Amino acid sequence: MTPKFANPKQSFHVELKKRINQYFDATGKETTGGWRLIAKALILVTSLIYIYVHLVFFTPNWPLALLYSALLGFITAAIGFNIMHDGSHGSFSKYKWLNKTASNVAEFIGASQFMWNMKHNVIHHAYANVDGIDDDIDAKPILRMAPTQKHYKIHRFQHLYFWVFYAFLHLYWTMMSDYRKYFTKKIGDIPLKKMSVKDHIAFWAFKIAHYGLFIVIPIWQVGFMNWLIGYTVFTVCVGFTISIVFQLAHTVEHTQFPVPDAVTHKLEDEWAIHQLKTTANFATRNKFISWYVGGLNFQIEHHLFPKISHIHYPAISKIIKQACKEHGVVYVEYRRMHQAVASHISFLKEMGKAS
Repeated sequence: MTPKFANPKQSFHVELKKRINQYFDATGKETTGGWRLIAKALILVTSLIYIYVHLVFFTPNWPLALLYSALLGFITAAIGFNIMHDGSHGSFSKYKWLNKTASNVAEFIGASQFMWNMKHNVIHHAYANVDGIDDDIDAKPILRMAPTQKHYKIHRFQHLYFWVFYAFLHLYWTMMSDYRKYFTKKIGDIPLKKMSVKDHIAFWAFKIAHYGLFIVIPIWQVGFMNWLIGYTVFTVCVGFTISIVFQLAHTVEHTQFPVPDAVTHKLEDEWAIHQLKTTANFATRNKFISWYVGGLNFQIEHHLFPKISHIHYPAISKIIKQACKEHGVVYVEYRRMHQAVASHISFLKEMGKAS
């Protein structure tokens, strides 16, 4: 049974929406990405195509090939953050067809858009850090990511070995995770929405297309061993980048892991307060990181207003921060990247201790 949020008479979410709407009314800006995001998308996609073609069909010497494989991984992650992610939330463009196109980029990088929408948009954005529901904190039994999860002796060392586990997220996602959801018809404890015939066809067709682009064609062109080395570098770069960005936003020292009431299944807070308690911003002073991760370092703003494009997050963060200050709500922020990484490691170390 999915939890229910508290429903206070004076909703903090209503107050936040009022202030954010006033900002857009006053500035005359649209909430979507606009030409800036489209230009960014064109740069990223063009770069990916160029590197892929040069790497696979005009194979350079091995040092350059390794560099290109790493760049291909980092650009793939950036496309996921900036294009697919905004598109899936409908914030990439004011045009629905463009949002749909952007969101479908997920399919080409190996992730099912159907599964992503259910896992991320429907479940994670509603029930962030709720153990048993939020699939993003389910890395059992390798990692213990919440106080309510079972402790194993190996977890004492998870703050040391998590790097390796994170590095293979992309491989796990494309080769195992989507299929587990598909065949069990569940994400965590939540039943999967019924798939139409079109959804089933898209799932398998795009999986085959991805394997063709990233496995079959490269092996045919450069041979198995060269492909294996290059693909390993590629998938490690994608996996680690995606993992660290999403984990720094929710599994750090100052975020919480709310537990629904055992009888009523209600959570203590209203939805907006829940998002603020379970989410953290990081590297907010680093303009390159903000650009590269598609504003996902402003995770609080994203969770509160997922339909607003990430290009607006730095501006609206000031409004949200002020509202939190006025209402006595904690706003978790690590301004520097190294602070967030250190906090994540400390969190993993704490979770590694026996309860």
